[in-house]
Amino acid sequence: MRVSRRHFLVTAAAFGASALLAACGGGEATPTPAPQATPTTAPAGQQPAASPTQGAAPAASPTVVSTQPTKTLRFGCAVSLSGPLAAGADVTIVASYKLWQRDVNEAGGFQLSDGRYMIDIIWADDQSNPEECIRQTQRLITQEKVDFLIPPYSTGINHAVAPIYHQNGYPQAAVATWVTAEDAQRFPYFFSFLGNPDVYAVDGIVGLLKYLNEQGKIGKRIAMPYVDAEFALDFVKPLRPALKDAGFDVVYDQGYPQDVSDLQSVVTEIMRLEPDAVVGITYPNDTMLYVPPMKVLGFNPPVLFLANGPNYYFFYGTYGDDAEGVMGLGGIDVRNQQIVDLYKRFAEFNGQEADRWGGHVYYMVGQVIQQAFERVGKVDRKAIGEEIKNGTFDTVMGPVKLTNNVFLGHWLIGQWQRQPDGKLEYVAIMPRDRAAAEPLVPKPNWKS
Repeated sequence: MRVSRRHFLVTAAAFGASALLAACGGGEATPTPAPQATPTTAPAGQQPAASPTQGAAPAASPTVVSTQPTKTLRFGCAVSLSGPLAAGADVTIVASYKLWQRDVNEAGGFQLSDGRYMIDIIWADDQSNPEECIRQTQRLITQEKVDFLIPPYSTGINHAVAPIYHQNGYPQAAVATWVTAEDAQRFPYFFSFLGNPDVYAVDGIVGLLKYLNEQGKIGKRIAMPYVDAEFALDFVKPLRPALKDAGFDVVYDQGYPQDVSDLQSVVTEIMRLEPDAVVGITYPNDTMLYVPPMKVLGFNPPVLFLANGPNYYFFYGTYGDDAEGVMGLGGIDVRNQQIVDLYKRFAEFNGQEADRWGGHVYYMVGQVIQQAFERVGKVDRKAIGEEIKNGTFDTVMGPVKLTNNVFLGHWLIGQWQRQPDGKLEYVAIMPRDRAAAEPLVPKPNWKS
């Protein structure tokens, strides 16, 4: 069973509280005005709108506050609120869309052809389980009768529910998944806003190594350990031939189990081979197992890339100054004031720092959805799906347009680098034409 390719397996125990469709028919619906928004699971103080009498003591006689009912668009999201995917889902999907909901509603909601609509999100727990996500998604469609769906967390779960979205005419504007050409043909409105592994592997990783080699900063000996899971295998498949074609010598190419708890033997063997770069295709949990043995053994390769993990702020929170120079997927452009402001608002609103790979992407997708709705002017899911598929959108990441149902304009690789204020930030270093900084190579020595 495919449970996840981009499976951000981050548990509270391991990290101290932190770790696509449609519209083939039945796409058009009319949102029903409601006297007040349907409750969400947002914490107190984060609800976008309240009934005029909500939380107040009963009045002796009712008071008419407004002759106009509040109009609401109901979004549904079946996502991992519990189980092994919950910590990752919380800091990405849940936190990002709650902030988006707050911002949209404070700005007056969606402007549709018949007026403004506030946004309400109905959350459902898929328990980190594909079958449960299918059940909860069906419930949101048939019982809650939501106007639109926010896709779940993890590649495997997104692919499990894709037929449900498609059969019921809901676009699937997803982030935590890949969408192949075959997927896009089968499900015309299944979208991936995260990109595809080929781009990250070839343009990102191999592109970076070639750039550094041409500058004389590294040689051509590469160690490639990887977690034996679908996410990593999707990277390794295009990465192997791309490294070979670029003339690199892969001196270590071995996987380890997903439930690994100690990587000292792996690190010891890699150290013995003296690679110029360690390119680990990792999940967050095994990412955290590399640094301790490297420090104990005194192993500090010129390039240390650990795919999925350094992008989470808990990596910096755990290792502090030792995070400096470590690379991974994603990254942000600290010169982009919209991005900087978004991350500041995210931290203030959610009480935690955002994922530096996906945080801005989830928010960007919310902006795409709003603009698609407003251009169509009503809840016509097929038309909205067509607009997402073909339109160009003004977002926090700049202009966004999909290519074959996939957004390819990402920052591919980030690196923890020291900023003028003395703090570290996970800045984008690839692709070079959109990079916020030069790669810091060789990696600084371990600080402690």
